[in-house]
Amino acid sequence: MTQEEKQLLLKDLCARLPYGVKCRFEIDIDKYKTMEFSREETNGLLVDFDEIYCYWLNEGFILPYLRPMSSMTEEEAKDFATLQTDFYSDGWLYPIAAVNMVNWLNSHHFDFRGLIPMGLALEAPENMYKMS
Repeated sequence: MTQEEKQLLLKDLCARLPYGVKCRFEIDIDKYKTMEFSREETNGLLVDFDEIYCYWLNEGFILPYLRPMSSMTEEEAKDFATLQTDFYSDGWLYPIAAVNMVNWLNSHHFDFRGLIPMGLALEAPENMYKMS
């Protein structure tokens, strides 16, 4: 995995955290046991998310499960389309901030960055993310 791919995956995963993204983690237990981590105690747990996360990311052990854009249903496509424009009180149609569209895509677990074809994500099995 190149440094650019790691950065892309890091940005993508961080933006998806509030939406319950599911990932496959592969850990080489023997290698992990020999690693030295600085640790911070929080509520009785020893954690150092930066070092552990960077280790998994650098070793290529994190693969998020994402939905291909082609799996968007007709209803989802209509919902997404409503985010792209809005009518204001003056009667004019204005483009909506792109952040609303990105947040919607993240919350529905769509692979809008093309991570699946790059091998940086796995295609989510049907109904993995049950949308209500």
